[in-house]
Amino acid sequence: MSISQPTNNDVTRTKGFAEMIEYVTVTVDGQLLGLAIDRVHDVFVASEMTSVPLASSEIAGLLNLRGRVVTAISLRRRLHLADREASGRRMAVGLEHSGEAYGLLVDEVGEVLKLNPEALQPNPVHMDPRWAGLSQGVHQLQDRLLIILDVDAVLQFDTQLAA
Repeated sequence: MSISQPTNNDVTRTKGFAEMIEYVTVTVDGQLLGLAIDRVHDVFVASEMTSVPLASSEIAGLLNLRGRVVTAISLRRRLHLADREASGRRMAVGLEHSGEAYGLLVDEVGEVLKLNPEALQPNPVHMDPRWAGLSQGVHQLQDRLLIILDVDAVLQFDTQLAA
């Protein structure tokens, strides 16, 4: 991962300057997403996944990550998107939630961005509800929109399914 400099829109040069927050960027279906770096434990290639019979569709399987069992969650399925064609390697971001280890399957892992938390904007009113329900807000970068994922919301899918 490389560290990218923030854009002029993200940096406020005043005496009330806030501390920057780092985000690991990932891409799913062409959309740039950010995960707060303090929630990310690993970035790894997801290989040799074991399927879980009768599991919800979002659970892609189980992985062995350095001797630890990790539940692989497909972010594409979580967003009700079609699976990506099985070509190349599958990337995952290691997260923890309620003491459990998860691997969030994404299309690509990008770089680490340092952004001003004061530049975080609310979700646009026209944002697809599937994306908005998992977003904490957005950052307008020079050339695209970065959706900041709410990790807790992404991993709370089981309560929605039970309802």
